[in-house]
Amino acid sequence: MAFTNYSDLKTEIANYLGRDDLTSQIPTFIRLAEDRVSRDLRIRQMLKTSKATMTADDNTVALPSDFLAMKDIHIDANPIRVLKFQNTSNFFRNARVTDKGVPTMYTLLGSEFQFAPVPDTAYTLKMVYYYKPDYLSDSNTSNLFLANCPDLLLYGALAEAEPYLMNDERTQTWASLYDRGVASLRASDDDAEYPSSPMSITLSTR
Repeated sequence: MAFTNYSDLKTEIANYLGRDDLTSQIPTFIRLAEDRVSRDLRIRQMLKTSKATMTADDNTVALPSDFLAMKDIHIDANPIRVLKFQNTSNFFRNARVTDKGVPTMYTLLGSEFQFAPVPDTAYTLKMVYYYKPDYLSDSNTSNLFLANCPDLLLYGALAEAEPYLMNDERTQTWASLYDRGVASLRASDDDAEYPSSPMSITLSTR
């Protein structure tokens, strides 16, 4: 698979499909494949950092526009204050939701974070999160997915062509290759993040 840009990817998909009547649908197949990869994949290449400012007496902060999932979030201060996630039910049942002070917990609601206690002054948030790259297009010819997992875009786009191919047996093969690629990338990412040898703890002596 020698494709490194959007145009080459479209050509490769057309070659696999072997159909000359789906050219106008191929960009849609790719867009749907990108959405699918965004839902299925969480690898370190998708991580980025961002900062935001919490305002006194306002317990909400907007999510980054490209946000997919949180890896870590804390108040950037001395000392650092790690915020603990609560699902919405537990969060709103907590009596501290209406208190004011240094936030210690958060939840996600719609397109924003909600924090408790309510900030009593401005605090700087620092977060590490998985982000969704910009869609491929004629003006955006490459992105994180095309650079790191072109096979997933290819097989994902081919699988999205199923409604047009009807009972084409190849769609099951493409779907299987996509699933295998996702599993392989997840395993590779785990191996890279965690050491292969057991971690040891050294006890200090006085």
